[in-house]
Amino acid sequence: MPHDYVAPVGVEGIYIINTGKWRIQHPVLAEEKCVKCGKCFMFCPVGAIKRRDDGYHIDLEYCKGCGVCSHECPTKAIQMIGEEGK
Repeated sequence: MPHDYVAPVGVEGIYIINTGKWRIQHPVLAEEKCVKCGKCFMFCPVGAIKRRDDGYHIDLEYCKGCGVCSHECPTKAIQMIGEEGK
Protein backbone atom coordinates (compact mmCIF):
# COMPACT_ATOMS: atom_id res chain seq x y z
CA MET A 1 0.00 0.00 0.00
CA PRO A 2 1.67 3.30 -1.07
CA HIS A 3 1.86 6.20 1.41
CA ASP A 4 2.62 9.90 1.11
CA TYR A 5 5.35 10.86 3.56
CA VAL A 6 5.08 14.00 5.69
CA ALA A 7 4.60 13.43 9.44
CA PRO A 8 5.86 10.66 11.76
CA VAL A 9 3.36 7.92 12.57
CA GLY A 10 3.70 4.23 13.45
CA VAL A 11 6.30 1.58 12.79
CA GLU A 12 6.08 1.55 8.99
CA GLY A 13 7.37 5.08 8.49
CA ILE A 14 5.96 8.55 8.20
CA TYR A 15 2.64 9.46 6.60
CA ILE A 16 0.45 12.46 5.89
CA ILE A 17 -1.85 13.18 8.80
CA ASN A 18 -5.26 14.66 8.05
CA THR A 19 -5.26 17.59 10.50
CA GLY A 20 -8.50 19.09 9.17
CA LYS A 21 -10.61 17.31 11.77
CA TRP A 22 -8.85 19.14 14.64
CA ARG A 23 -9.96 22.66 13.87
CA ILE A 24 -12.77 24.79 15.30
CA GLN A 25 -12.42 27.46 12.60
CA HIS A 26 -11.29 27.51 8.98
CA PRO A 27 -9.95 30.10 6.54
CA VAL A 28 -12.00 31.46 3.65
CA LEU A 29 -10.12 33.20 0.84
CA ALA A 30 -11.75 36.19 -0.90
CA GLU A 31 -10.00 35.84 -4.26
CA GLU A 32 -10.98 39.35 -5.37
CA LYS A 33 -8.90 40.79 -2.48
CA CYS A 34 -5.94 38.46 -2.97
CA VAL A 35 -2.84 40.12 -4.47
CA LYS A 36 -1.06 36.74 -4.79
CA CYS A 37 1.85 37.80 -2.57
CA GLY A 38 2.31 34.24 -1.25
CA LYS A 39 2.60 35.14 2.44
CA CYS A 40 -0.18 32.70 3.36
CA PHE A 41 1.64 29.97 1.42
CA MET A 42 4.99 30.75 3.09
CA PHE A 43 3.68 30.95 6.65
CA CYS A 44 1.22 28.02 6.71
CA PRO A 45 2.75 25.63 9.29
CA VAL A 46 1.14 22.50 7.79
CA GLY A 47 1.46 23.26 4.06
CA ALA A 48 -2.32 23.41 3.59
CA ILE A 49 -2.08 26.31 1.13
CA LYS A 50 -1.21 25.26 -2.40
CA ARG A 51 0.15 27.49 -5.16
CA ARG A 52 -1.68 27.34 -8.49
CA ASP A 53 -1.30 29.17 -11.80
CA ASP A 54 -4.28 31.37 -10.95
CA GLY A 55 -3.35 32.04 -7.29
CA TYR A 56 -3.61 30.04 -4.08
CA HIS A 57 -5.95 27.33 -2.78
CA ILE A 58 -6.54 26.29 0.84
CA ASP A 59 -6.74 22.52 1.29
CA LEU A 60 -9.20 22.12 4.15
CA GLU A 61 -8.36 18.42 4.52
CA TYR A 62 -5.07 19.46 6.15
CA CYS A 63 -5.77 22.96 7.48
CA LYS A 64 -5.78 22.87 11.27
CA GLY A 65 -7.44 26.29 11.61
CA CYS A 66 -4.58 28.07 13.36
CA GLY A 67 -5.26 31.41 11.61
CA VAL A 68 -1.64 32.18 10.70
CA CYS A 69 -2.60 32.70 7.04
CA SER A 70 -5.30 35.21 8.01
CA HIS A 71 -2.95 37.05 10.34
CA GLU A 72 -0.17 37.31 7.73
CA CYS A 73 -2.38 38.38 4.80
CA PRO A 74 -1.62 42.06 4.06
CA THR A 75 -4.95 42.67 2.29
CA LYS A 76 -7.12 40.73 4.79
CA ALA A 77 -8.24 38.45 1.95
CA ILE A 78 -8.41 35.49 4.36
CA GLN A 79 -11.04 35.46 7.09
CA MET A 80 -11.41 32.80 9.78
CA ILE A 81 -14.93 31.30 10.00
CA GLY A 82 -16.16 29.03 12.80
CA GLU A 83 -16.80 25.36 12.04
CA GLU A 84 -20.43 24.29 12.22
CA GLY A 85 -21.28 22.11 15.20
CA LYS A 86 -18.09 22.89 17.15
